[in-house]
Amino acid sequence: MGQNIAGPYASEILSSLGAHVVKIERPDTGDDARGWGPPFWQGTATTFQAMNHGKKSIALDVKNPEHILWLKHYLSEADVFVQNMRPGLLDELGLGSAQMCALNPRLVYCSLTAFGHKGPKKLDPGYEPMIQAFAGLFSVNGDANGPTSRVGMQVLDLGTGIWSALGCIAALFQRQQSGKGCVVDTSLFETAMGWLQVMMAGYQVTQKQPTRHRSGNPNVVVFQALPTSDGEVVVAAANDRLFVKLVTALGREEWALDPMYASNALRVKNKATIIPEMEAIFRTQTTDHWNELLESLGIPCAPIHNFEQVMAQPQTHEIGIFQSIPDLDLKVVGLPVSFDGLRPPVVHRAPTVGEHTQEICNNFSIQLDGASK
Repeated sequence: MGQNIAGPYASEILSSLGAHVVKIERPDTGDDARGWGPPFWQGTATTFQAMNHGKKSIALDVKNPEHILWLKHYLSEADVFVQNMRPGLLDELGLGSAQMCALNPRLVYCSLTAFGHKGPKKLDPGYEPMIQAFAGLFSVNGDANGPTSRVGMQVLDLGTGIWSALGCIAALFQRQQSGKGCVVDTSLFETAMGWLQVMMAGYQVTQKQPTRHRSGNPNVVVFQALPTSDGEVVVAAANDRLFVKLVTALGREEWALDPMYASNALRVKNKATIIPEMEAIFRTQTTDHWNELLESLGIPCAPIHNFEQVMAQPQTHEIGIFQSIPDLDLKVVGLPVSFDGLRPPVVHRAPTVGEHTQEICNNFSIQLDGASK
């Protein structure tokens, strides 16, 4: 019973790993994400298509007591229930975790919320940008001399979906031993705190807000984008050995012997001295020149690509990360994991609203009166 991105991504992961997933939607309009466009593809937002392929859809009206009763019976035989509805709504409907786990003790009940299942904000709704702001992600993103910035993609929605799927799988393993399900709680806020754990550990010691770095890392030098004559190249000379290789390639071997740069800690301390000099050298040649030179020396580096360039890379094609949705002529990014060298396939397109209502009802012991076709 997921909508938007976080809940649907959790169940899509489970579907890609072999679960039989039934998506519960409101009649007529369905999941809000169906309309989250442009772009649209075959009448449905690509956001929805990407997050819901491989599932079946049943249309239920939560205002209809008979539909709620049918759903309770259906969940009494389910393995996992994933939901990210408005906090408190399912409790009001008699579908809360305590109620459903009492009805089905083997059920793994997974809830995704904005702020977590405890605390003064547990009932508050929330979306990606506001939780990024609330959790401090904005404060560590962007240029040091510019405004703070959000992470451009749905890092919290997708991350929470991953934690939810992992939690469900762990709970199923536990159930094999105990015979009993459990409640799995995740939230966008907790995901944000998890992504910030390295910076938070540093803050506990220093009590200082991390300095923003547009492309770099406050704890490692050289580890950032450097400007070239026609763009930028990200250089990751992340240890003493790589630093020596880098400065040798730049024709500045004396930096390898300079006590100011003898360790990473000293390079961080003197970053304002060495980085501008490196930038001046990098500006004398093209991105391709530096990328080829550094790669030949074993120094980790990469040009900054746009999406067109990413999709044109041989590496992208070799790993087979893009998969076509059957009957839809739309390519999406597949599950980022392989088993014995094989990536789980995209088995079928995202469903239309209530497309499988009759099929599901016909295969279940209790019929649903007035089921939407």
